[in-house]
Amino acid sequence: MVSAHTENQASSDAGTMRELWRVAFPLMLSSGSVSLMLVVDRLYMWWYSQDAIAAATPAGLMHWTIISLPFGVAMYANTFVAQYGGAGRKDRVVASIWQAVFVAIVAGLLMLVPALFARQIFAAIGHPDRVQQLESVYFAILSAGSMPIILAQVLSCFFGGRGKTRVVMWVNIAATAFNIVFDYFMIFGIGSLPGLGMAGAAIATVCSGILQCVLYVWLISRDSVAEGYAFRSHFGLDRELMNRLLRYGVPNGTQFFIDVAGFSIFIMFVGRLGTAQLAATNVAFNLNTLAFVPMMGLGIAVSILVGMRIGEGRPDLAVKTTWTACWLASVYMGMFMIIYLALPHLLLRPYAAYVDPADFAAISHTVVVLLRFLALFAICDGFAIIFGFAVKGAGDTRFAMVFSLFASIFLLVLPTIMALEWLGGGLISCFVACTVYISVLGIGFMIRFHKGKWKSMRVIELQPEPEVDDSDLVSVDSDLIAQAHDVETV
Repeated sequence: MVSAHTENQASSDAGTMRELWRVAFPLMLSSGSVSLMLVVDRLYMWWYSQDAIAAATPAGLMHWTIISLPFGVAMYANTFVAQYGGAGRKDRVVASIWQAVFVAIVAGLLMLVPALFARQIFAAIGHPDRVQQLESVYFAILSAGSMPIILAQVLSCFFGGRGKTRVVMWVNIAATAFNIVFDYFMIFGIGSLPGLGMAGAAIATVCSGILQCVLYVWLISRDSVAEGYAFRSHFGLDRELMNRLLRYGVPNGTQFFIDVAGFSIFIMFVGRLGTAQLAATNVAFNLNTLAFVPMMGLGIAVSILVGMRIGEGRPDLAVKTTWTACWLASVYMGMFMIIYLALPHLLLRPYAAYVDPADFAAISHTVVVLLRFLALFAICDGFAIIFGFAVKGAGDTRFAMVFSLFASIFLLVLPTIMALEWLGGGLISCFVACTVYISVLGIGFMIRFHKGKWKSMRVIELQPEPEVDDSDLVSVDSDLIAQAHDVETV
């Protein structure tokens, strides 16, 4: 029987741009479809009301802040699948998916708790009353529907972690198409059915996650037996494997939590400057998802390929893949840097439709200025994604957690609070802090990758060498002696 390790070694394009592109392109399109969904969702809300767009990003970020820890653990199943797949251990691939499924179910049930306290959470933040009401509704529904969102990420790891990223791409594209259409009807209504506004947008997002789960379950049940992945046989809690998933996944989830929490606090304090400043910030970050989210797809591809190479015992190819991805990310982010600087008004045209020209004029100039800051840190943003995912793909999640924690606290959160609360600064001061924070993240992860400590790491257990029966050795020795005797006789 030919092992997956041998098959991977025979692959002529291992470590090349061709391999990276084959794995990354579907994930970039997949992530791009998600970013399109977010942009369209926010665009619908902008058409609905300025209060809605002002409430959408803080409430959405608050939801992702709370969900980020279990989501990060679930997402790290990709690394386990990649490393076990690289080592040719299908049984452990399946067991890893089951442990992540259990994490998703427990996390989804726990997310019902913050849904009950949505009003109290946003009342404490201090945004305008109308914005608070919309934030509470949006957050409560997303929190209550978190289980399918996390579970869809877990199920995608079975395909993505093995490099079958086209499956992930088509599922996400289908879910995005469904969300774009269903979202519009849920927000604005159809025929005699009234629109539900912010509540409709949240319901559409949850239903999109449910659709992803249904599609993944169908695909797994169709393909797993034929490919030798026995999901029924390996169902159950594996304490040792679960402990390892949590040991590496919790720091990954914590880092995810730190990043999202930092930006949530950033957005919350910006919101205190006024609805116009908050809306302008939300529009700027919403536009940036067109650049940032596809890069997340490239980063996940790097993490998968690094995991495979670690499982195969070939970290040098992981280095080659990561640097190739770095140049690819630099070109992509550089393109958006030029667009932000040269064509900002073209990006803003869709936001001018169906809104009061006076309301749009009040924030358009501010958004143009903020896009210049996004251009300043675009390249370093790409570095942070590529090198951050690379070291985490090998298992270096604790460094990522600690480094992100200190950078978030001392370069983003505290400077923003100091600028607004103590120094009387404004929106520009906040974005200066944001630019410094992302630039340091990108350079720091690049240095960590270059030092190479991650090369000796792995998240999977070493496979024991097969035992050799002494009687077999005696039999072999006897045969060799007999052959030597025959030669001597001749």
